[in-house]
Amino acid sequence: FSFTQAPSQELLPVAPACPPNHNMAFLLRMLSLTAAVSSVVGFMPGQALPSRLARGTVPGICPRMGTIAVFGGNGGVGSEAVYQALNNEDKVVTLVRDANKLVIPPGSGGEVKAGQKLSSPNLSVVQGDVTNAADVERCFEGNNVDGVVVALGGKTSEVGVTMLQDGTKNIIDSMQKNGVKRISVVTSIGANDSYEQAPFLFKVLMWTALKDQFTDKNAQEDLLLKGPGSGLEYTIVRPAGLGKGPPAGSYKILTPDAKETAGSIARADVAAFCLRALKEDTYAGKAWSLTGN
Repeated sequence: FSFTQAPSQELLPVAPACPPNHNMAFLLRMLSLTAAVSSVVGFMPGQALPSRLARGTVPGICPRMGTIAVFGGNGGVGSEAVYQALNNEDKVVTLVRDANKLVIPPGSGGEVKAGQKLSSPNLSVVQGDVTNAADVERCFEGNNVDGVVVALGGKTSEVGVTMLQDGTKNIIDSMQKNGVKRISVVTSIGANDSYEQAPFLFKVLMWTALKDQFTDKNAQEDLLLKGPGSGLEYTIVRPAGLGKGPPAGSYKILTPDAKETAGSIARADVAAFCLRALKEDTYAGKAWSLTGN
């Protein structure tokens, strides 16, 4: 394992967010690694971490949740979130437009499994539209939802110019109705105060071909930053350019004030961070930009 540290970035282990099973020998090695890292970065287990450093999940000690609701399970990040959560033995309910298109993603699934029908005894699939409040509510009814991943997307010509904000508002309403607090919402690098972290050519697209999408993304974020969802334990996730490759397991987590232009990152790594944020307090109430090393 290795660690990456830089100004205005989080400390992140090169490891899956929540691998399912590890033996005691592995845990002992991790404890030794923790001690070694402590001498380098200047903190010991049990001490409060510096504000710029995030406590990573120790592999093999990953808390289970009741059920994780994933909105946008047909998409690249959404299908990764579903697949990874199931591999972590979490229960999952996902809202999709087309249940027949819910398949194993190429990143975490690999070339052999990619494209195969995604199914599990721990998976419940709701076919519907996130802009329909009744469809959203069906995901919460009787499912003991503890956390939510919102990974909505699509061409505005197909889903409309306000789908992100309308759908997210429905999700917030159902969360409040059902007493659910923790949510990870995927938007994009360049949204709101991360504008300067977007590459120049991407900024050009933001003001041209992607103008309507970013108007919607900014409004979607505002629902959490200063709107009806501000009381939730939200994490806004702003990935850079998305790739379909396997998870790198190591990536940079930038604060909005970080003076760095974001590059690209695998969808699998974005999904892993979304799931991590549901289970750790470190990331709640903030927006983070993600980019590969």
